[in-house]
Amino acid sequence: METLVFHELRVYNEVRRRHRPIAYYRTAAGSEINFVVETTPRRPHAPPGMVLIEVKSALKWDRAWERAMRDLAGNAGVRVDRMIGVYAGERPYHFNGLDVWPVKDFLGRLHAGEFF
Repeated sequence: METLVFHELRVYNEVRRRHRPIAYYRTAAGSEINFVVETTPRRPHAPPGMVLIEVKSALKWDRAWERAMRDLAGNAGVRVDRMIGVYAGERPYHFNGLDVWPVKDFLGRLHAGEFF
């Protein structure tokens, strides 16, 4: 499912001519965030803005998967515009600044231009 989401992020980025860097993030402890989309570049007196996306092929969302995103969001050197979870389940959720969507809903929102 990560490959599908990566493909769709790249297609949207190219078709909409957003030219946003898409990367992944790995903490020193080994936790990862699947996709980090830079929405605004770093400036001399402002941290970069970013959208964080974690993708899981599970049918149920596990709140432990949020940890790496929340850790990065707490870092003073970045500005997290949005945290998004994508999973294979059916139900959308919202947990303290994190939106979790079924993959179908995420893709519809992505192509509607809701994230970047």
